[in-house]
Amino acid sequence: MSRLIFIIVVIALVWWVLKSYRKQSNNSEASKPAEEMVRCKLCGVHLPKSESIFSEGEYFCCDAHRRERADRKE
Repeated sequence: MSRLIFIIVVIALVWWVLKSYRKQSNNSEASKPAEEMVRCKLCGVHLPKSESIFSEGEYFCCDAHRRERADRKE
């Protein structure tokens, strides 16, 4: 009988630890601020502003698109 109680207590403890860990990991993801998204002027793909290339008032997804757009303007 004492083994059964011990097993139940261990299972409850493991369940409680996993539940609190999952709750903590969900809270850390939710606390990340949302980042502004921008659109590449050439291909139209949306990407985070921090990953984009800003040139002459426009956003680009890569340097090749920035150069291609500059060549078209000339």
